[in-house]
Amino acid sequence: MSACRGPSAGRTWLSDRLRVDDVGEEPDYRFSLANERTFLAWIRTALGVMAAAVAVVQLVSSSDLHGLRREVGVVLAVLGLMVSAAAYPHWLRNQRAMRLRQPMGRSLLLPVVGVVLTAVGVAVFVISLAG
Repeated sequence: MSACRGPSAGRTWLSDRLRVDDVGEEPDYRFSLANERTFLAWIRTALGVMAAAVAVVQLVSSSDLHGLRREVGVVLAVLGLMVSAAAYPHWLRNQRAMRLRQPMGRSLLLPVVGVVLTAVGVAVFVISLAG
């Protein structure tokens, strides 16, 4: 019973997809660090949006938002989940593109975050004026 050792030992399709260091060449470390800071910014944004969802649901009285407290909280929670779920794949695509000297793709989540947060802000503003 000898264990298989070597570069592909214990690797699966998913682990191969998640490995970025095996392709291309190492980019300037400053670009890798900038990519990592962007990933962390996405995570901070997700945490902030999820904290806002909890705050809206737990701390705002239902009369302040005319019964929309739960709906606003759900929208914010879903947005926070989307941002956190997209953060690592976005980092991975950018890191792989840098290693292969290819253009980095755009994230469709940027306009979604902007539009949803603007819509929530406008809704809260209008409801606050009406109340």
